[in-house]
Amino acid sequence: MPQARSPAGPRSDQTPTHVGIIMDGNGRWAKARGLPRFEGHRRGVEAVRRAVRSATDHDVRYLTIYSFSSENWRRPPDEVAMLMGLLKRFIRNDLAELHRNGVRVRVIGERKGLAPDIRGLLEEAEALTRGNCGLTLIVAFNYGARHEIVTAARRLAEEVRDGRLDPEAIGEDEFAARLDTPDIPDPDLIIRTSGEMRLSNFLLWQAAYAELVFLPIYWPDFDDAAFLAALQQYAGRERRFGAVVEATAVMTAS
Repeated sequence: MPQARSPAGPRSDQTPTHVGIIMDGNGRWAKARGLPRFEGHRRGVEAVRRAVRSATDHDVRYLTIYSFSSENWRRPPDEVAMLMGLLKRFIRNDLAELHRNGVRVRVIGERKGLAPDIRGLLEEAEALTRGNCGLTLIVAFNYGARHEIVTAARRLAEEVRDGRLDPEAIGEDEFAARLDTPDIPDPDLIIRTSGEMRLSNFLLWQAAYAELVFLPIYWPDFDDAAFLAALQQYAGRERRFGAVVEATAVMTAS
């Protein structure tokens, strides 16, 4: 089983390898303009397209978007149906272009219980783009980090029960290898729009050492300038991963 990658320092150009985005504020964007929530979600899909282009333009190698959380099923049924419709439309309309541009699509999250047509589209997107070597676009769909962590713990427990794993051999790498992202580097930067300052059950294990940037704009207004502003904040951070960076002593002759 692939092992999770250990945290690594930023590349020499200060560009994060992996960016995660919590896309927040579609409904509030629409409300502020006297528009129906549907319009906010529709404009949010346009912002996803811009984010993918920006990630490619700025040499980001992995982009994870929080498209639909496991808690989002609690929304009104008509809004959930609308979101499912937008997902179908995005995959049908954009998958070919993503494929032409070398984007590899990965989907994380619970698939059991999904409608067959939704599950089929997700699998089609992964299968078509599996051999691509450009940006990896990870779509967190029906995803919740606590559920992911519990599922990983259950897998380990089953392996111990069946005699396939010694409990003493379980460490961080062994645990991470049973998450949804065993072959994906941990995010260096997580961006959240709308001004809210929380992770909302997004990549809780993987985000242990991520830099967090909270932008005061709603997701439909997210553009390349906003992406660049977040990258600039990231470039100004000192990432120590729990270590202490010793200041260089300057010796002067007496």
